[in-house]
Amino acid sequence: MTGAPHFDYYVLGAIGLLALCSFLTRAGYFLFGDYFPLSDGVRRALRYAPTAALVGIVVPELLPWHANTGYALDIKMLAAVAAVGLYWRTRSSLLVIVGGMFAYWILRLLSELRF
Repeated sequence: MTGAPHFDYYVLGAIGLLALCSFLTRAGYFLFGDYFPLSDGVRRALRYAPTAALVGIVVPELLPWHANTGYALDIKMLAAVAAVGLYWRTRSSLLVIVGGMFAYWILRLLSELRF
């Protein structure tokens, strides 16, 4: 460690406590789920958790505006539009991933070749 000993112990302790909290919240239901059954309403709501997490990760990356610059059309947004169109046409998740990345690579290559 590079800093003062009390600071290093503080950082290591914080990392350890955060790891413990993360483990308990993630593994808690697996360990104690049989003792605390979920209601039907909670089960229905949890069906949307993976979709909400994916939207929370993808949408901020695709938003076409940035701080202090305003609206800007980005290559990522165009590739996402191509991927969504591909999904509407084929309904294949794997094809969406491959086609979206292919569209992104092609658009990036074309933007770099532009003089």
